[in-house]
Amino acid sequence: MGENTLTPERAGHVYDRIGRVQDWQSFYESPAVDDLMAHADFEHARSVFELGCGTGAFARTLLDGVLPADATYTGVDVSAKMVQLSSERLRRFGDRAEVHRVDGRPPLPGVSGRFDRFVGVYVFDLLSESLARRMLDEAGRMLAFGGRLCLVSLTHGTSRTSRVVCSLWNRAWKLSPSMVGGCHPIDLRLLLDGWEIDHATVVTASAVPSQVIVAHPRR
Repeated sequence: MGENTLTPERAGHVYDRIGRVQDWQSFYESPAVDDLMAHADFEHARSVFELGCGTGAFARTLLDGVLPADATYTGVDVSAKMVQLSSERLRRFGDRAEVHRVDGRPPLPGVSGRFDRFVGVYVFDLLSESLARRMLDEAGRMLAFGGRLCLVSLTHGTSRTSRVVCSLWNRAWKLSPSMVGGCHPIDLRLLLDGWEIDHATVVTASAVPSQVIVAHPRR
């Protein structure tokens, strides 16, 4: 997390432009998201908050049968285009799902202690360290007792090939963050002061390593 980090405003502009193309990244994202789904116990979550809802693909998967039938979802994003795409994709779920545009800075529009899961899928690798820590504070505020933090991000390589990919990715990010959607490899564990980690792993797909974290507040 360095000085090249996009501001929330700039990130919004980038993702307004990317739009539906974001789903093309599923070739390396899906295996990591599947691991998150397998370890975050969404089957027993009654309310989910997602920071950076993107195109709404993850939310649709949750609402399509992973979450209990009466569970609710709230998603936010800095991109007007992403909010539009998510709203369209989730419209059939009626009042079970709501999506809002935010300015990318705390406070987030969530009632304290309301949510069972706080999700950030390929979001914290986009934020500056200071903003990431503030968002984690918000997650702690918004989670109900027993709630879980559910994160996926780009991370550092664990094999020779994945380390080469990360090196090239970082070079592109330093040259122009917008070229790689503002994201770059990080280690989420360095941000989790005050959290107990329940599950942590690195999933590498197509030589792109992703870190999966499930944690709960240390109370």
